[in-house]
Amino acid sequence: MSDQTRHSLKELQRLDEEIEIARQRIRDFGDHIADVEEPAIALESEVGKTRSRLQELKVEERRTELAAKEKGTRVERLEERLKGVRNVREEAAVSAELEMVRRALESDEQEAYSLLDQIRKISLQLEEQESALEQAQAEVGPRREELEQERTDAEKGLEDLTRKRDEFAGTVSDGELRMYEGIRRGGRRRAVAALTEDGACGHCFNVLPLQLQNEIRHGADLIRCEACGVILAQPSQAEIEAEADAEAAAEAAAEAATAAAAAAATAAAAAEAGDADGSGEDGSGDDA
Repeated sequence: MSDQTRHSLKELQRLDEEIEIARQRIRDFGDHIADVEEPAIALESEVGKTRSRLQELKVEERRTELAAKEKGTRVERLEERLKGVRNVREEAAVSAELEMVRRALESDEQEAYSLLDQIRKISLQLEEQESALEQAQAEVGPRREELEQERTDAEKGLEDLTRKRDEFAGTVSDGELRMYEGIRRGGRRRAVAALTEDGACGHCFNVLPLQLQNEIRHGADLIRCEACGVILAQPSQAEIEAEADAEAAAEAAAEAATAAAAAAATAAAAAEAGDADGSGEDGSGDDA
């Protein structure tokens, strides 16, 4: 594979990775906005439920009030009727009915008072909830606008990346592009990987036969890893240097860890020896 082909495919892969990151970032904005709006939405739901409950209580109180009024009218009529009874039997019947209606009236009046008390309490609760909702909406508005603006900016950035990607794809040969995009469509995030210094695939680290290694390093054909299917390329000088730096850093970290462990062991041994000496001196003093 030529240096130009290797560079082109890796640059195409870099752009595709940036595009995927940008798309995920845009998708995440939906969750961020939902998180910001959630407190206000929850309060709005509570306000709606409280309003409905308040309306139900008002309807029930009005119904009870009308029923009490109707019973009050019946009480008045029965009292008038009681004044005009002609015999004891009729008086007893009217009196019994009057007493029954009075008890029903008293029950309705007590229920009406109870409903009015509930209406008063829920009205106060509704005022508090509406105040909290108003405050939450005032806080949500600016943050939501900020996130929506960031999402708009991210969408514009994605458009720019997509345009660059399309322009760059036009510089890659049809065969190379088909192979590259076929690998990407297969679900792999990486379609191109560098051959490691020891001749392994930089994606799955499967060691390749020497013949394939030589073809990758010196040939012009596109060669795919037999294990994972990515396109293999000779690493650039920058990648070689980066790998060497990473190995050196890992070795230095391992040496530092070994030295630290040795120092800790030495310190622990010294402390243990000091404790033993102190115990011996205490024992000698006791014998004396």
